[in-house]
Amino acid sequence: MRQPSVISRRAAAAVAVLVVAAGAAACGPEGSGKGSDSGSGAAGAPKKGGTLTVLNSAPQEDFDPARLYTSGGGNVPSLVFRTLTTRNREAGAAGSKVVPDLATDLGTPSKNATVWTYTLKDNLTYEDGSAITSADIKYGIERSFAAELSGGAPYLRDWLVGGAGYQGPYKDKKGLDSIRTPDAKTIVFHLNKPEGEFPFLATQTQTTPVPKAKDTGTKYEEHPLASGPYKVVKNEGDGERLTLARNPHWSAATDEERKAYPDRIDVRSGLDSAVINQRLSASQGADAAAVTTDTNLGPAELAKVSGDKKLAARVGTGHFGFTNYIAFNPKVKPFDNPKVRQAISYAVDRTSVVNAAGGSSLAEPATTFLPDQASFGYTPYDAFPAGRNGNAAKAKELLKEAGYPKGLTVTLTHNNEKNFATSPEIATALQEALKKAGITVKLRGLEDNAYSDTVYNVKSEPGFFLGGWGADWPSGGPFFAPVFDGRQIVTSGYNFNASQLNDPAVNKEIDEINKLTDLDAAAKRWGALDKKVGERALTVPLFHPVYKRLYGEAVKNVVIGDWTGVLDISQVAVK
Repeated sequence: MRQPSVISRRAAAAVAVLVVAAGAAACGPEGSGKGSDSGSGAAGAPKKGGTLTVLNSAPQEDFDPARLYTSGGGNVPSLVFRTLTTRNREAGAAGSKVVPDLATDLGTPSKNATVWTYTLKDNLTYEDGSAITSADIKYGIERSFAAELSGGAPYLRDWLVGGAGYQGPYKDKKGLDSIRTPDAKTIVFHLNKPEGEFPFLATQTQTTPVPKAKDTGTKYEEHPLASGPYKVVKNEGDGERLTLARNPHWSAATDEERKAYPDRIDVRSGLDSAVINQRLSASQGADAAAVTTDTNLGPAELAKVSGDKKLAARVGTGHFGFTNYIAFNPKVKPFDNPKVRQAISYAVDRTSVVNAAGGSSLAEPATTFLPDQASFGYTPYDAFPAGRNGNAAKAKELLKEAGYPKGLTVTLTHNNEKNFATSPEIATALQEALKKAGITVKLRGLEDNAYSDTVYNVKSEPGFFLGGWGADWPSGGPFFAPVFDGRQIVTSGYNFNASQLNDPAVNKEIDEINKLTDLDAAAKRWGALDKKVGERALTVPLFHPVYKRLYGEAVKNVVIGDWTGVLDISQVAVK
């Protein structure tokens, strides 16, 4: 079995950062089926031309493929950077699939999935017309190991042979022996252990080609060489305003995923979320051709929009794979007693929790840890059926068996941030429900930074708190393992295995699933493992968020896939 490493710990911390960002920003299309809209928006067939404006709250900082921590290639980044593989740009569940990008296919694994070989497509070029080679992809990955270019996803450091000690090409010009390029179109990766999900990892921007001769180190982000349909014209305020124009050497014949309808993309960031939604609602001038990739409608805004048919028609709904849950630390009394955890599981009123999260339009009740999407291996189960409003009688019965016939008092730690996920509204809803079962809940609210520092530290982790989790790609592995793999327990840094579960049988099953290159077969086993662990009441799944976002009235071809849960700007047209 693999031992935990510094890198895997860093990976877990970084995952959480990504998750928080996605959860705070994402929202999606109304009235669509599970997953999304496709082809909705302004009437008429999409055509080339015009300028698409992107109104965001968070700036697109560190616009260097080595430094970006993206999944599926990112939203704005994938307009400029192409990767070995990418997310399928289709609506709903189809959008959770991984597809080739620069590569001809998803890669060829060795028999034990420790060696992956990719072949590049023909006629791939950069914005200057020069050819993209496998050596450029190798160099792009290697420079992501440089300390000067920190911030990207850490998986390659953990997965590649020799990756843990590699310092990047500025200090070690020899490069990584575990990435080989026998010719200009072939690249071979040698891994530390079997990784059936390597095609998912190959979607991250670290696999963007970067020609060594064009590398300007930390200044590369000012003008990275485009391999996608757009090139950077201006990057102002470290990503606060990005102006993109067509890459004349991009060939649609080599790129089945990006539509590239608009002539220009104008990304404006640093805006207040209320301002973004007001501008999209008014849809005046350039804002008629505007979208957001990081700002949801809140409950009050959604209620207002829903009362206006024209506005409601401009709301996209999406589902990013994310679960909000109660976390227990069984090392803290009385949560060391399984019957206490089970009693709380039965006492939870998911209807009131969903209402506290903004209502059924913004949250769907959950009884499984894995999100309700096939790509994660979702297997329906309800280990402690509480019904819509909780089962107080069953909870009292379990409390009595646990030695608390007169009830008990516990403290629930929550975030003071108004995020409708781990915030006071959710905590209060739980407090009311548990009161019916004889459980008095004292609330302990912490400011955002203090909250994260407290609950994700094994030295200060409370026994009972609110948590949330999403994954770097839509699969059971990166969703399940960081929270339940005992080797991911971190004693100095952010720890996301709150229950500190370290069951050899669970760890072994995680390793066995990771060996599978048949992703459908792997998904089934993730679902089975979720059910098995769920019966231990180490968490109480509460709800999955639903993302709803406005877009301007001139926006056409709205596509929202389950990978990101948000509008895919590579598909949008404004003409």
